[in-house]
Amino acid sequence: MPRAKRSERVARNFIKRYGSKRLRRLLSALADGESGQAIANEFSVSRERVRQWKNTFGQVVTLYQVHPDVQTLLDEETAQHP
Repeated sequence: MPRAKRSERVARNFIKRYGSKRLRRLLSALADGESGQAIANEFSVSRERVRQWKNTFGQVVTLYQVHPDVQTLLDEETAQHP
């Protein structure tokens, strides 16, 4: 089954069991980086179930952003020593 269809099916099942407000709460908790154990306790499920939901409903994106002062320094160095 394609991933998008599987995600939709699992989301529909989640809503039937817990409701759409709880799905929003779960997604918010995941987005805020709350611990799997805290989420598991809140929903009375295992950490493994939380991990499965996390992988099914979205993806984790990690971003490293260079501090503007450091970028300015690099830009100045590049301009001086092309």
